[in-house]
Amino acid sequence: MSTTESGKTSTASEASDADAVTGDELGAAGSHLSTAPEEDREDERGPNLPRLGVIGWARWFWRQLTSMRVALILLFLLSLGAIPGSLIPQSGVDEMKVQTFKDAHTTLAPVYDKLGLFHVYSSVWFSAIYILLFISLIGCIVPRTWQFVGQLRGRAPGAPKRFTHLPASVTWRTDTEPEQVRAAALALLKKRRFRAHVAGDAVASEKGYLREAGNLIFHVALIVLLISFAWGQLFKSEGGKLMVEGDGGFSNALPMYDDFKSGSLFDSDTDLTPFSFQLDKFVGTYERTGPNKATPRTYRADVTYSVGADGKAQKSAIEVNKPLEIDGTKVYLNGHGYAPTVTVRDGRGRIVSRQAVPLLPIDSNVTSTGAIKVMDGYRDKNGKKEQLGFNAFFVPTFAGSGKGNMFSQFPALDYPVLAVSAYHGSLGVDSGIPQNVYQLDTSNMKKFTDSKGELLKERLRPGETMKLPNGAGSITFDKDIKQWASFQITHQPGTGWALTGALAAIAGLAASLFIQRRRVWVRAAPGADGVTVVEMGGLGRSESSKVAEELGDLAAHLHEQAPSAADPRPAVPAEGAEK
Repeated sequence: MSTTESGKTSTASEASDADAVTGDELGAAGSHLSTAPEEDREDERGPNLPRLGVIGWARWFWRQLTSMRVALILLFLLSLGAIPGSLIPQSGVDEMKVQTFKDAHTTLAPVYDKLGLFHVYSSVWFSAIYILLFISLIGCIVPRTWQFVGQLRGRAPGAPKRFTHLPASVTWRTDTEPEQVRAAALALLKKRRFRAHVAGDAVASEKGYLREAGNLIFHVALIVLLISFAWGQLFKSEGGKLMVEGDGGFSNALPMYDDFKSGSLFDSDTDLTPFSFQLDKFVGTYERTGPNKATPRTYRADVTYSVGADGKAQKSAIEVNKPLEIDGTKVYLNGHGYAPTVTVRDGRGRIVSRQAVPLLPIDSNVTSTGAIKVMDGYRDKNGKKEQLGFNAFFVPTFAGSGKGNMFSQFPALDYPVLAVSAYHGSLGVDSGIPQNVYQLDTSNMKKFTDSKGELLKERLRPGETMKLPNGAGSITFDKDIKQWASFQITHQPGTGWALTGALAAIAGLAASLFIQRRRVWVRAAPGADGVTVVEMGGLGRSESSKVAEELGDLAAHLHEQAPSAADPRPAVPAEGAEK
């Protein structure tokens, strides 16, 4: 039995490597190992160029657009186009960051604005790449699918005339009858999951169809991903809500959000999932010692929620990366802070305000700052209506007087201190101009002053009171210190399809990379001396040693059933054998 490996393959765009190896010598045996459309393949005369004219150029443009090469280029351009959307502030995400960027970069901002870099994903150029990629993928898949279906319905072509032109071949002589050899070969190939049939004096077989199936699945999955992404962007909604423990609740309606943004086709009247929830308690514990000191051990929001207008109240816990999911809408826990309760009284001792004021953390130890505003109900000692404002600075764990600046030493409520400074006048809330609730506009306000004529300010422990001068009233830091949590309410349709598409794309890509399309032929015919000559040959879509290895293994098994015949020629002793 002798084995040869001959011939070399070369890769051409969208063409089978087998076509390049064999040309006309193998005929039908080396054809259709690829699902590339016939017009996309090159022959010995060079590329298939269109004729001049409008129709010819239109056909050429369509072929280029629907080629796999252009699809990959467009996919690469789409990835590059997404980079500015990650690095440059986007108007659909944070308008304040966009405005801050424009104020800081007066030269670049107009250029970025003209290029659409502040709204990359809705820009004309990004949409053009997206649509062209979509068309290209469909144009690639449709003809390949029909051709692949035709190949599945057909049979492997007959054996070539000369097996020596194949990349791997083996030949031996046997006393077994040709019909018996072909029957044994047919059974062996079918056992190895080849699609095999007898064609004349040979058995033709083929295997590895899942390679092309994986290729098609990969590109169909890309289309599913593109559709899912577009669907999610068009119908998504996302908003934020800050809630204090035990204070009211949240209903999933547009006026209840602190901030809200949505896709262009989202309808807030019909697309918002009907549910409500309230924050019962925030639980936060922290590491006390070691290198991870002050890092959270427990970070949980206990909530009560109900679905629909008359839904039953249910308890749940929301943690980081463990959102509350209700009919496709997810409620994520975003942040946490403290809301000291303060009571403000007028000069007659009447309570004009009692509220838990959320303050914003400025460091990892929850040092917090904010503003306390009394907009209604206060009158000065002369009975005149006035508004009060207090700048607030809060630390949950104070180091103590004379021990550095007033910054928290630990995020838990070990030694809470509230520092306030007082103003009176007009807060400017009646002007109609939106204000930051965490900042105090003192442009139309006057300072309360102490005995030295300085701004009245004082550090308060829970239960302590700062009196305002001239009988103007007082502010008390109550012992009831509440906590707040911020939530992100997100509705992102199409995520399930996107995940399915991603998994299918990975599976399809793995199949197209690791499965090899190959053909094996076994010819058994009587030789000139009446002894059966067995020829086996293998052909793969690309050069690979696995074709020769597989052919050798098949030949070894077939040789056991059709062993080599004894050589009738007399043996010639080697030189010096007589001695």
